[in-house]
Amino acid sequence: IETSSCFQLDQFKSLLLPDHNRPLESNVLLTIKELFSRSDAKTLALHMLSVDCQVARIVGVTDEQKRIMGVNSGLELVTLPHGHQLRQDLMERHHLITLGVAVDILGCTGTVNQRATVLHKVILLAEALKENVHNLFSFSAVMKALEMSQIVRLEMTWRALRRNHTTSAVLYEKKLKPFMTSLNEGDGSVVQGPIAVPHLVPLVMVMEGEDPVENGERGCEVLYNVLQAARSAALHSQDHQKHAESLLTEGWEPVPELLEAFQTEFALRLFWGQQGAVADKKERYEKFDKILCVLSDKLEPVEVTPQQPGALT
Repeated sequence: IETSSCFQLDQFKSLLLPDHNRPLESNVLLTIKELFSRSDAKTLALHMLSVDCQVARIVGVTDEQKRIMGVNSGLELVTLPHGHQLRQDLMERHHLITLGVAVDILGCTGTVNQRATVLHKVILLAEALKENVHNLFSFSAVMKALEMSQIVRLEMTWRALRRNHTTSAVLYEKKLKPFMTSLNEGDGSVVQGPIAVPHLVPLVMVMEGEDPVENGERGCEVLYNVLQAARSAALHSQDHQKHAESLLTEGWEPVPELLEAFQTEFALRLFWGQQGAVADKKERYEKFDKILCVLSDKLEPVEVTPQQPGALT
């Protein structure tokens, strides 16, 4: 049974972060923004796939790792009792991808139209993860970010998206959101063609004692579907491995800085600084959620309706 995380902060050597960095250093955020703006959605999606496959132990699994796991792939290990540490790592990584997308949108302090363009690019990234690299793990993390209350409340930004990037807005509402809902309910019929990284989060939550089901009326049915989907992912783990390997070897040149930008250790250091990155997870998340609320309120302040004279207080 593994007891230590695969994210080794003490061994992490960064190309982008200074030593002893503070949380959310503006010059680092600017560098990341420039990196992302120079890359198209498919390139970003391939870099995310590469890191996801390392963490989930889908590609590049050594014989020693296989011996320790007792199986050939992380897709099998997450279904087993002794896969606890891998499940914890995957949940951490998934949440940090979500926070990264939120920072990308909420950190855009330009005009509403500029922010709508960032939203448009995030939607294109979600589509590339789904359609081009077949990575449903990162796809679901990006979609989760777009559903965050701090993002959903930006009415002017969403309006500008519908006005300036109508195709993206329609794609998100009519195609990506319904697909995500079906995935969360374990409906495998919506998945067409080969998959590199399946949608692991509902299973990981179930195995770690959390409830992935919000729909109480269909709770048992959804739970059954989630377990069936997990069984299928484990049975077809070799197919997923081969497909991921083919995507990551055919004419793709990784950029070291972009790979680092999608590493979990980088996100931990960027969001909480060198000291804060090792703090308790619950505490870290709560603090960061408050920061995102402040950023969101700053971008589009809540309009306080003036009280009518003589109104009851």
